[in-house]
Order: sequence, then structure tokens, then C-alpha cells
Amino acid sequence: RSYGVLKRLGATPLGRQRLLCAKIVSVVAVEVVQVVVLVSLAYGLGWRPHASAGLAAAAELLATIAFAGIGLAMAGSFRAETNLALSNGLYIVLLLIGGVVFPITRLGSFAIIARALPAAALSRALQTSLGGAGSSGAVPVECWIVLALWAVAAPALAAATFRWE
Repeated sequence: RSYGVLKRLGATPLGRQRLLCAKIVSVVAVEVVQVVVLVSLAYGLGWRPHASAGLAAAAELLATIAFAGIGLAMAGSFRAETNLALSNGLYIVLLLIGGVVFPITRLGSFAIIARALPAAALSRALQTSLGGAGSSGAVPVECWIVLALWAVAAPALAAATFRWE
């Protein structure tokens, strides 16, 4: 955006809508490749999911929409250098408080805030839907609510804040 590339791309016959659609397709393609590689490696190491891969895929889809919305909102609001630093910082924070690096229960009273974030909802949804840690396979309703709210709110924020110029 700071070099005028987005403005120029938006003015080509490709258009802004198709450019965004291409971005969506590229994000989904990268994610599919990542899932295939990770699942293949896990199967090779003896992992056998006990529950629903469909629920995991649905949670992943909602989270992808939410995280893409957050990313586009940040990209539309900050200069490229600032966006890079903030994105990396946010990634680390979400890993730490999202139940990925260690359990949310270790966060004490801050766990309430962490559970309202999409990373924690996705982490818990994947753990339960894929049968991790003695789970029943049923994803808690609050995970679906958090993911759905973020999947609606983040793209809406991105649409309101994204600037082509």
C-alpha cells in the first residue's frame, strides 16, 4: 500500500474483488498444504484421531476467516513495517495465551480473557475434536460461539478499515 502497488493492482482488469478472492484462495491453498503435511507426518508417527475430523475442519475454517480478517484489518491500518512487527508480536502472544504452548488454566484470572480470543477457541476445538487429552470429541459450544463471532467481526472490521491507497 505504501508504494501504491495495491492501488495499481486494484485499477487493473483483475479488479479489487478478484484480487481479494485470489488472496483468499492463496491462503486456503497454503493452509490445505500445511494440514496435509502435518496430518501425514502425524500418521507416520502413529497418531490416530479418535474423533471428528469434520469438526476440526469446521473450526479451522472459522478460525481462518477470523485470522484473515484480523490480518487484513492490520494491513489496512498500519504501514508495512509496523504491520510486520505487530503481526509477529500478536502471533507470539496468541501462541502463549491461546492454549498452544501451555494450558490456559495456568493463566489464572487472565484465562477468562484468553478464552474469548480465537486462538484459544481454535486450540480447544482442535484438541477436543481430534480426541486429544482424553476428550470426548464434542467441541464445547463456547468455542463455536467465540470462533463464529470472530469470523464475523474481524472481516467486518477489515472491510471498514482496509485502505487501498
